[in-house]
Amino acid sequence: MNEALAPQSPDAGSSNDPERLTVALGDRSYEIVVGRGLIANAAAEIGPLLHQPRTLVVCDGNVAKEWLEPLSASLTNAGIEVQSVVLPAGESTKSFQHFERLTREVLQWRVERRSAIIALGGGVIGDLVGFTAACVMRGIEFIQIPTTVLAQVDSSVGGKTGINTPEGKNLVGAFHQPRLVLADTASLDTLPRREIGAGYAEIVKYGLLGNAAFFDWLADNGEKFFAGDEQVRRHAILEGCRAKADIVAQDEREGGVRALLNLGHTFGHALEAEVGYDGRLLHGEAVGIGMVMAFQLSEALGHCPAGASQQIIDHFARVGVPFDLSGLNTEGWNAETLLDHMRLDKKVQDGRLTFIVARAIGDAFISRDVPEDAVLQVLRAALGD
Repeated sequence: MNEALAPQSPDAGSSNDPERLTVALGDRSYEIVVGRGLIANAAAEIGPLLHQPRTLVVCDGNVAKEWLEPLSASLTNAGIEVQSVVLPAGESTKSFQHFERLTREVLQWRVERRSAIIALGGGVIGDLVGFTAACVMRGIEFIQIPTTVLAQVDSSVGGKTGINTPEGKNLVGAFHQPRLVLADTASLDTLPRREIGAGYAEIVKYGLLGNAAFFDWLADNGEKFFAGDEQVRRHAILEGCRAKADIVAQDEREGGVRALLNLGHTFGHALEAEVGYDGRLLHGEAVGIGMVMAFQLSEALGHCPAGASQQIIDHFARVGVPFDLSGLNTEGWNAETLLDHMRLDKKVQDGRLTFIVARAIGDAFISRDVPEDAVLQVLRAALGD
């Protein structure tokens, strides 16, 4: 990755003022704004972008309890009419059923092509709202206000939207960039530790795929992140967003380098499909376990020196992030079924699996010729077979 992605000093985030990054996509460029108190003052950022003084806010029931009122108050006080749709919490909301419901809600809201809707919440809401915005009237604007670590550093940035099917995760969707991303670090204060851990795994991903110095910084500061250190959290989120913004600007539709962002995802999505998106395994947890497997695969193939996967395991163990399947009931699972899930992965080309593997921590690359026997070996080891 380029020099611009070297870790910046955490002191750079010591100001109370929000910090801004740009996702450079020509006339579809937009800002990522990171700071504390952004939801309560959202109208200052959102108002100038709206073509009409009205918007529809979509969130889930959990987020509504904490953040719907402060967001609505900010917008209403600025003369913006606000309506809301509250959906059930959980991965199962990323479905055709809720996509249809939300689409009809948007249409009944008297949507116009110049209308904009707001996704307030985690990755499930952001992906569903973004996909709905992409489809309604062939594309209306939407704004991301991510309220989880995972959404702030990953799903809210880059324009990937979609829903899940029984066949796999995110197999139905569209690229549709937001107009703005507001990442309020205050929203992390109310998250369960498990949700923070799931998002933290995605932050670690950016160090593993292209920035070894950032991985080392996280190894030194991970406990502070979980303890709620504001400057550490802001710095980590900014670095994650900076890394993703850089890659998306180079390859918006994943024709090349953007595939690196899928480190751990081919394994992780297979695990999620096997549990049926029922909450036993959060997306970030699956990715964390998948990254360990990806490095174990890299070691088995001789790409990566032995011991790299253990460094990741040691770090995850220290901060309390899952790194293996020991926390799941995997009775009845088998490696062949997990491999079948992988064959439905969006990165499959001409029937061949594509994996993100690594030469070392901070040096990942795309491989389209990974032998299935090596993948099965990693999966069997993970299952204790």
